[in-house]
Order: sequence, then C-alpha cells, then structure tokens
Amino acid sequence: MNIALLACQKFPKLTPADQLLIPELAKYNIESKAVIWDDPSVDWTSFDYLIFRNTWDYYEKENAFNLWLDKLENLGVKTLNALDIIRGNKHKFYLRTLEKRDIQILPTIFIEKTNQLDLAKMLPESWEKAVIKPAFSAGSHLTEVFEAAAVASINQKYQPIAAQKDLLLQRFMPEIQTLGETSLVFFNKQFSHAVNKKPADGDFRIQVQFGGKYTAINPDVALIAQAKRIVETFPNPLLYARVDGIVIDNQLQLMEIECIEPDLYFNLSDGSQQRFVRAILELIH
Repeated sequence: MNIALLACQKFPKLTPADQLLIPELAKYNIESKAVIWDDPSVDWTSFDYLIFRNTWDYYEKENAFNLWLDKLENLGVKTLNALDIIRGNKHKFYLRTLEKRDIQILPTIFIEKTNQLDLAKMLPESWEKAVIKPAFSAGSHLTEVFEAAAVASINQKYQPIAAQKDLLLQRFMPEIQTLGETSLVFFNKQFSHAVNKKPADGDFRIQVQFGGKYTAINPDVALIAQAKRIVETFPNPLLYARVDGIVIDNQLQLMEIECIEPDLYFNLSDGSQQRFVRAILELIH
C-alpha cells in the first residue's frame, strides 16, 4: 500500500505533527510520503490513496486546484476525503445547505458574486459589528471585522473583491474574544478530541500565526452530540472533519466544518495520530 500525504510548497515535508504519521503508517506496512499537490512531475496513479493534509495554499490557487481535482477524478485516483466532499467543502456556501437542515450556524448573509455590492442595504440594523470574507478562503485571508458605521468604506474596499468572488457577511460575535472558538475533531465520524482557541488580546483571529492560544478541552456529551449531528450530514467515507464554532449556553453555533486540510491538533491530544491512522486502516480495508 502506497499513500501520498498531500502537502504544499510552503510545507513541502508536512508539519512536524503530520510528519509523525509516516512512521505510524509504516507499522502497518503502509508506505507514505509527503507530496506537493501542484508538483507537475508527480504520477498520481502511482499511489493507492491520496490523503489531504497540508494543502494550505489551495485557496490562493483556486483555478489550478479545481483543475487538479478534475484531473484526479479523470485518472480514477482514490482520495481521502473523497473528491465530492473536497469540492463541496472548499466553498463556504455549504453553510447555507446546513442551515436549511436545521444546523445552527452563525448569523450569515450569503452574497453571490456581484458588480453592485450594497452592504448597507444587506446589513441588519441589529448588527453593531460584522465580519466579511470570501466564500473560497482559509486562514482569515481577506477577512475583516468592521463597525456598522464603517459600512460605506468596507463596501468600497470589497466591491472589486465581490466582482470576482462570492462573499460571506456574518454577525460579529463578541464571544469569540472571551469564550473563543471550539474545535471538535472527528475521525471516521467518531469523536477524537477537542481544542479551544482564543485570540490574542484585542484581536478576533484565533489562528496561532496571529497570536491565538490553543488549549485541549474535554467537551460534555451534549456538545459532542451536536457536533456529531453536523458530521453525519456528510456522506461516507469521511476520514476526518473538524467542527468549528462558538459555544454559547452550551449551544454550538457553527462557524465552519473543515474537511479539506484542517490542522487536527495532533500535538494537543495524546494518541490522536494513532486514532487517525486506525481510521485510515478502517477505510482502506
């Protein structure tokens, strides 16, 4: 068995935590290695499976990424997660579909690509602050928090972006700065571990590169059940999913569910790499 663990040019050898999957897989006679997803010299048919891990520049290369996914499908290459899941998850309008299935998401307005962006007309009067970001993005790329009073200048700034990309307009939840964001990680639809992420003082971005602080937590069974209900909306097989949201009064308000290349916080949960590898074995056998 030969597996490619998909990486990108910024992390050609994977993150240190993901590198540890290679010796773990070797215990089961599975040969694996880091492979850059947009390396034109790679023969993708030489692998039994491709596993998406650190393809962290895909949103910067939208057209190339989409063409590459089509190429994999035409070649009949097996991927985890599956290509249909990857395609559906890379554009955050999937949140609208989940909302229609009675999943509680953050208050969100979905803005389709337009040459006549009018945020002032869209912004509910009750929203004092809002967040705007592209629907095809990651890592807080082109994401901005703004006061309702600044809507005219934000509209001007995002008009050229709106002409090129679908956008999300979300109510800013001040709880992100106090309660933080909670991530619940699932392997093969079974709960593995959870992490709370709080931004640096005065910031809203929880990513570690912006000073965010991550802590392992033990969520109660009710919260795990809420996250699992979201995970179960996805078809099988689902090697991994990370459910991200704000927990207010023990109710999970979904921000996103990551099924492409999420950090799975292996370093914060003992045994998580082994659980991940067991999930791979369950799915490929």
